[in-house]
Amino acid sequence: MTTVVRLPPVLLVAVVLHTAVVPHFRVFGVAADMLVLVAVAAGVAGGPERGAAVGFVCGLLADCFLQTPFGLSALVLTLVAWAVGGLQTRIVHAIWWIPMLTMGAGAAAAVVLYAILGAVMGESQLISTRLLVIAAVVGVIDGLLGPLVVRVMRWVFDVDPRGAVVLGPR
Repeated sequence: MTTVVRLPPVLLVAVVLHTAVVPHFRVFGVAADMLVLVAVAAGVAGGPERGAAVGFVCGLLADCFLQTPFGLSALVLTLVAWAVGGLQTRIVHAIWWIPMLTMGAGAAAAVVLYAILGAVMGESQLISTRLLVIAAVVGVIDGLLGPLVVRVMRWVFDVDPRGAVVLGPR
């Protein structure tokens, strides 16, 4: 029940940051993608099923602001969050930077997959010479912001840092 209450405000903050704040902070002309970040962090914090569900919702929210086929972001973020969640559950967490690397790679993969699937759907302008630069910058920024957002998503899912679901009040 706590996830149902905690997730909507987190998504609202992510959408506001994604649309109103983050576009003003660019590196090489590229801004971070907060909705991709939240989706990938959900996969890291909650596993593949929760990641896919949050990725789908984040994708639908992103699709409301884009002029590409509706559902493309939802498909991409669902697949990427599910894959990152599945990968993250199989990785030993002995090194602190592994989740950051996983999140950065997931965010970069989301950018590339979005462009490829968009091109398949007739949006050929998504494939450009800057695609790899955009993917790299989004991956680095989202990877660096990742630990903070993973903490937020662990709070949303009521999961402690070791990955166990917390039962009962704290």
